[in-house]
Amino acid sequence: MATFSSHVAILLVIFQLFTILVHNHLANCDPIAIKARETLEIGIGGGSGGGIGIGIGVGGGGGGETPSANAPPPDNYNQNCPPPPPPPVCPFTFESKRIEIVYPVIQKLRAKIKHDPHGITNTWVGPDICNKYKGFNCAIVPDYKVKALYAVQFNGFNFSGPDLTLDGFIDELPDLSIFHSNSNNFTGIIPKKISKIKYLFELDLSNNKFSGTFPYDVLGANNLTFLDLRFNSFYGTIPPQVFTLDLDVLFINNNNFVQCIPDNIGSLPVLFLVLANNKLTGSIPSSIGNASKTLLEVVFLNNQLSGCLPCEIGLLTQLRLFDVSKNQLTGQIPHSFACLARLEILNLANNQFFGSIPDPICQLMHLYRFNLSYNYFTGVGPECWKLIHRKVLDVNMNCIPGLPNQRSKAECEAFLCKPRSCNNQRSLSWVPCSGKNYQPAIGNSQGQGKPAGLPLSYGALKPHLR
Repeated sequence: MATFSSHVAILLVIFQLFTILVHNHLANCDPIAIKARETLEIGIGGGSGGGIGIGIGVGGGGGGETPSANAPPPDNYNQNCPPPPPPPVCPFTFESKRIEIVYPVIQKLRAKIKHDPHGITNTWVGPDICNKYKGFNCAIVPDYKVKALYAVQFNGFNFSGPDLTLDGFIDELPDLSIFHSNSNNFTGIIPKKISKIKYLFELDLSNNKFSGTFPYDVLGANNLTFLDLRFNSFYGTIPPQVFTLDLDVLFINNNNFVQCIPDNIGSLPVLFLVLANNKLTGSIPSSIGNASKTLLEVVFLNNQLSGCLPCEIGLLTQLRLFDVSKNQLTGQIPHSFACLARLEILNLANNQFFGSIPDPICQLMHLYRFNLSYNYFTGVGPECWKLIHRKVLDVNMNCIPGLPNQRSKAECEAFLCKPRSCNNQRSLSWVPCSGKNYQPAIGNSQGQGKPAGLPLSYGALKPHLR
């Protein structure tokens, strides 16, 4: 009897251990374990020799049976056990904190770009912005002495999207010095915070879809030297504050600016000034002569400018290009133009100029293109005759006797019979460079050494940069 009791005790210990094992399987959603718990049977029986038989059965039908592989799961079996967690993602390592702060800004713009014909944004992946991201350049910035994003070069990328604006992008790049985005499809207005970018030197927003009045917030970018807003849909007046900036280049052609050119135009220390293809009216301010030390190229063509040319233009001794064609300007050419010693291109075509062409202008040494066509000039001096024969000077469709391709006599008489005068009539003969120390830059080598290619300002008359 004692032996039987001992066997029963051992049996109970075994049963408890097996129960624990089954419970552990159930915790792991093990269907076999679940089934085992349901079909666990223990049989105890005595043998003829006084021994005890112990049987433990696990299965679908009772003690001692093996569960079938095709047995259905129990009613309380949860088939939606959660998947194992994904492996941890290692954080990006950026070259500097200044690079790290622009990463989300770039990714935000990337999400806005829905059309990327050149696959540029495919390179905007990972932390290596400086070496792998097309359109971005990095350098050591002065304030932090670490590498930062200093230039965005999007020229010709042709990005587009229904909500493709600069808001939240350019104004969130604190170390930006250069932003070029010619020939894209950015829309909207210029972000107000752009004036807070300390080292912004060049801003090119040309050939996009910006609109509204002149972006006044740009005027707060005190270090700006290059401003290009051409080929957009800006309208309204040009604020005088533009001409107080320390700009080298101002391209605002091919917009819808109206009214007069501000009187302080000569305060701008600009080298290249292009206001062409707008709707500007009024006369050219005489203050333009104040830009004598810097101004190289002036292009005001295809506006609605009127009045006479100010003789102060003759003070622009560095001037190489002067183009006011396709306006409503009138009067005679001031003799002061003979002081433009470096002048290469002079275009006064398609206006209402009249009188005789000053011969000293035709003696300017570097002049290789001189266009006076579609005016009402009546006289040509011997030096200008030479330029006509050499095809440097174009006088087609004027009123010059003895030359082909002139206006009809009736047309000339109809124009010339009406009295026309300028407020500066007495100053027409003023030659500011005629002092005792003056050595005129005239000669007989006009057109020799003609520069290759178009002047920079003429290149700005095309929407796409080459």
